[in-house]
Amino acid sequence: MMHDETRDLLQASPDAAAMTGITAADCADFPRLAGALLGGIAANDGVRATVHAAYAEAPALVETSSHDISETARRNFEPGGRAGALLFSRGVQAVMAHRVAHHLWGKGDQTRAMALKSVLGRALSTDIHPAARIGPGLWLDHGLGCVIGETSVIGRDVSIWHNVTLGSTLTDSGPERHPKVGDGAVIGAGAVILGNIRVGAGANVGAGTVVLQDVPDAMTVAGPRGEIRGPARVRFAPERS
Repeated sequence: MMHDETRDLLQASPDAAAMTGITAADCADFPRLAGALLGGIAANDGVRATVHAAYAEAPALVETSSHDISETARRNFEPGGRAGALLFSRGVQAVMAHRVAHHLWGKGDQTRAMALKSVLGRALSTDIHPAARIGPGLWLDHGLGCVIGETSVIGRDVSIWHNVTLGSTLTDSGPERHPKVGDGAVIGAGAVILGNIRVGAGANVGAGTVVLQDVPDAMTVAGPRGEIRGPARVRFAPERS
């Protein structure tokens, strides 16, 4: 299991264990490990307790985060497998933080959700609103500079690079003012996607692209005006029967 793999990885490298601050006791189960990891990143015992409690009370949250981590390990090129992705991937940690904040938001604990988003967002250089809906299997590569607005919806097994913005146009203050991203879409570094538009399933958005209108399924958009350049060529999502 994930926590066993993490314990084994750290036991094989005591120096790395000392740098992470994760102990064998922290690897007793996933909720404790998640709390120790994110609490250590934030240097905050309140974060540690909140994350631990959320994962302990919601087994589905553990399952979703485990899928996120497994998919990051599968799609990425870094060593260490799932344990390495959990310990060393800023993107994995940012998505975990969002999962917990979204869990709190769904329970009506909006103040604590925003506090968690703020504290861990500063530590991880991301800004993901707790209300944003993110499907399982998100690969947030690098994570740095990622901004995801309140009414954004991200489908299953999406891949997003650093400095991507899913934002509003500032001319729409309505309840559906942020993008909707379909299953398996791939969004390159620095892309800016604005407004209540849809990026289709399996679509590719090129690095640095500004997207202000819908992107069809399985197509590529690129360039400063988000022009359609033909069929999508990059796919990271697993094949599904």
